Amino acid sequence: MLRIRNLALQRIISQAERDYPYETCGLLLGKIEGSLRTVFGAFETPNANPDRKNDRYEISPKDYLRAEKKAREFGLEIVGVYHSHPDHPDRPSQFDQERAFEGWSYIILSVSKGKVVSYRSWELIDGKFVEEEIFIFG
Repeated sequence: MLRIRNLALQRIISQAERDYPYETCGLLLGKIEGSLRTVFGAFETPNANPDRKNDRYEISPKDYLRAEKKAREFGLEIVGVYHSHPDHPDRPSQFDQERAFEGWSYIILSVSKGKVVSYRSWELIDGKFVEEEIFIFG
C-alpha cells in the first residue's frame, strides 16, 4: 500500500507533463513500515536513457546516490520509483517488470497530449506487478 503526500504527487504530475513527449522519472523518498510505504517527497532525476527517451527511462547510478544522500538528510529512504508513459496506459511494461525490485512502489503516469490523464501504483510480488492502492494525504 502506498501513501503519498499531495505536494509530492503534484510535483511528479508537473514533471511528467513538462517532459512530455519523453518519459520522465525519479525516486520516491519516504519510509517503509511493514507493507506500507509512505512518500514524503519526490526526487526528480533526468532520464538517462541515451537512445529511447520516448519509451524507456533510466536512472543513472549517480542520481540514485544523490537521492539516497538527500533521503538520509531527512531521515528517509528510497521507497520506490516513478515514471511516465507518454501516450500509453499507466500499466507496467515487460521492460518495467524486469528492472523492478520487490518491496518498492512504482508509480506510472499515463500522459496524453501533454496532460496526465491517469496514474497508478504497482508493487512487485513474486516477480509480477500487482496494483496497489494509493492514499493521498496532506
